[in-house]
Amino acid sequence: MLKRLLLIAVLLIPAAAWAFIKPVRIVAPELVGVSCSSEFMCTDDPSRYQEAAALYDEALHFVDSSVGSIEKKPRVTFCSTEDCFQSFGLGKRSAATIGTFGIVISPRAWKPFYVRHEMIHHLQNEQLGIVKVWRDPQWFIEGMAYALSEDPRPKLSEPFEQYRSQFNDWYKQVGKEQLWVKANNL
Repeated sequence: MLKRLLLIAVLLIPAAAWAFIKPVRIVAPELVGVSCSSEFMCTDDPSRYQEAAALYDEALHFVDSSVGSIEKKPRVTFCSTEDCFQSFGLGKRSAATIGTFGIVISPRAWKPFYVRHEMIHHLQNEQLGIVKVWRDPQWFIEGMAYALSEDPRPKLSEPFEQYRSQFNDWYKQVGKEQLWVKANNL
């Protein structure tokens, strides 16, 4: 009887997570109608693979050279439709990073600074750990992503403009060389 219950749990828990916790779908986006051209890049519109690949490569190079070295390249799913993006259950966001499992880009976020922003979140998860990123102050997590991605918008909506400003003030004191050491002490 116990073996049967264990088997049922092993089969039902992943299925329930897939059905009810939609961000889990980032681990297998092919199952929601997305095509993956490699283990690192997927899109719902294969005619835009080259555009997505250029955004991916630029963001990866930018983050590696400007912020820190990414250990494991993230899988990024570029959605060209809102239906694709919403199949991951991410609401009104423009993009989202789910731990170190992957990144989803909405149709309105096919811009270099958005992809950089999310890759910075991926790097934060690698450097600090998913739990610490989840618990760290938002001014640091979001402020860093907005500031170091070189988001060109002169004014962000609040509280994000304040986060960017607070991070910039902190970063001037800390510098690139001490970034992760000091971040671990927040």
